[in-house]
Amino acid sequence: MELLDLFSPDRAEIGLTDFVRLSKRDKATVHRHLTELAQNGFLEQNPDSRAYRLGPAVLRLAALRETLFPMRKILQPLVIELSEIVGELAHASLLQNDEMSPLVHADPKVHGIQVHFDVAEMLPLHATSSGLAALAFFPDATIDRLMARPLKKHTARTVADPSRMRDLIEGVRQYGLCTLADAFEDGVSSVGAPIFGQGCRVIGALAVAVPTSRAAPRKTHEIAGQLQRYARKATVALGGAYPKTFEDLPPNWSGTKFTVHRESKETEPNA
Repeated sequence: MELLDLFSPDRAEIGLTDFVRLSKRDKATVHRHLTELAQNGFLEQNPDSRAYRLGPAVLRLAALRETLFPMRKILQPLVIELSEIVGELAHASLLQNDEMSPLVHADPKVHGIQVHFDVAEMLPLHATSSGLAALAFFPDATIDRLMARPLKKHTARTVADPSRMRDLIEGVRQYGLCTLADAFEDGVSSVGAPIFGQGCRVIGALAVAVPTSRAAPRKTHEIAGQLQRYARKATVALGGAYPKTFEDLPPNWSGTKFTVHRESKETEPNA
């Protein structure tokens, strides 16, 4: 099943040789897996190139999932409305093991410079505002387990130090919001808020992504206020329970403060 995650908008079809290279598995094993996936409808072959693409079984299961648990139908209008209010790209993601899986996104495209959003890209918990917004409400034992592993640095500003990450988590728990700048992609800042299911169990997150050049404190504060509202709406719409312990944003709030070390520069504040 991991072979299916190798598809992306830029990689709609993959041949056997490329599957072997991308998966780092031997050719015989990969061929056997591809044959099984194709026989069960999860893959199909292009009759001309013989390359593989996603098959009809994926569509059937996606439709069944949405019929039984209509999260996209519920969250899409909220995400569109949020994006139009803040004038920036908004998206909703669901937890998938130790990552965030994008579900829906919307961008009113009212600015000349926009944030690119890859619908097929899994979002890491520690380097994105949506991931950290969810991670903060994991059980402490789960957080300890995740912090015991090496944290990948996606940019120079990715927080990879466990103690600093724990400070960030405590800040998110105070307001139910997370802000990050240039942590997953250079030039992109974001604000994220958790979405909860039954029993206040975190199941995903809403986030707004903004080019860092537009992420002024006042704008960040406005986005955060709207995110609090819409994360609560999303939680209620999905039949969840939203925590009552989050503090109201003070007028001068512009995000959780932390420092990031750069090899060639002094440590500087980042929000």
